[in-house]
Amino acid sequence: MATEQDAPRVLIDKQHPQVYRAQRDLAAAVRQATRDAGLSRVLVELVNIRVSQINRCAYCLDVHVRDALAGGESAQRIAVLPAWSDTTLFTDRERAALTLAESLTTLPADGAQERHYATARQHLTDEEISALSWVIIAMNAFNRISIVSRHPVSPQP
Repeated sequence: MATEQDAPRVLIDKQHPQVYRAQRDLAAAVRQATRDAGLSRVLVELVNIRVSQINRCAYCLDVHVRDALAGGESAQRIAVLPAWSDTTLFTDRERAALTLAESLTTLPADGAQERHYATARQHLTDEEISALSWVIIAMNAFNRISIVSRHPVSPQP
């Protein structure tokens, strides 16, 4: 019996490749901004993974977990990332970046975002906050592209 999940999806990145190219160009500019800000690739991948966990984007999780592992991140830290605030495995700087990632992804109300931003400012420069904010914004957009298109996760050999 077919379900709604079996219905084919429009691959919006393929349907409008010029728009997707613009998104990829944004991602390239964001990568340059992170390099210019001196952010490590591992920190950026932790943020990408956390945003993708919150959004439940299997495709982006697959891509960015592999990238993080290839970049030297430990399997243990990736495994506990959903509960990062309950461990001592992350530095204050990483915790600030993860706080910012969660806040800009969930857009909390009632002043919580101001508290999160204040926490980030204790450990990150203005340039780092700006670059990380663009990482988070871009990752949220890529998550939505993959979720809407239902991009498949292929088994690894």
